[in-house]
Formats: sequence, structure tokens, C-alpha cells
Amino acid sequence: MPHLIKHIDKIAREKQRDVLYVQFDSKFYSSDNYEKWKARTRFIHWLQQNSIFYEECGGFASENSIESYRGQLYIDIAYDESLTEYQKLSEYLEYADGRMKIKGLLFCYVPLEKAMKNKHHDGDGFWEKWAENF
Repeated sequence: MPHLIKHIDKIAREKQRDVLYVQFDSKFYSSDNYEKWKARTRFIHWLQQNSIFYEECGGFASENSIESYRGQLYIDIAYDESLTEYQKLSEYLEYADGRMKIKGLLFCYVPLEKAMKNKHHDGDGFWEKWAENF
């Protein structure tokens, strides 16, 4: 069943805070079907085991291109290194030197200030008007 996936910058504006998400580099996987990527499936299972809310999200919205969904996941934890939840997530994903533990997974951060640059996207009918001229 089709459903609407929000861009990560839209989620940041709704939350009114910096946000975290992960994306996956498909060149590291044998299939283009993100649902078959074991690393993604294991990560989702880990999030569920740790009662961490997540949802599918799109990348940062752009008026210059359209991008299909590539398995990205918004993670509902604030970017705050003093938070136990953030520390747990970071320890699961990264080595102490910042390298990723999971091949092909990128741990991403979007500051609210950057997300606010697309605030005009939230206006009624913005994307419909944009699509007419694409």
C-alpha cells in the first residue's frame, strides 16, 4: 500500500530540532531492493529491540531533482552526546574514531538551521505547483 514518506528536512521542521537519520549506499549490497539488505534489516531489528522510534524518510528535499526512496530511516533521538539514548545509538553504529561499524551505512545529522532553508516547501500547494513546472 502506498504511503507518503517525508523528507528529512520536513521532519526536522516538524520536530523543531536537529535530526538524525541513516542512509545506505546501495553499491555495497547485491540487490537494489533495500528491503533485502541484511544490514538494514538488522539495524531495524536493533532499533525495535531498544524501543527506538524510527520511520522511513527521504533525503534532503531539493527543487532541482526528484529522488526515489533508497531505504533511509529517520531515528527519533535528539543529537545530544550527553543523552544515554544517543550514546547507545552512536556506540552501535560507530567506532570511537568515528568510522562506521556497518559497511554501507551512513549516520547523518541535519541541523534545524539547514532544514529551515526549505521552510517555503511547507506552504499549501507548494509541491503541486512545483510539479506543474518540473
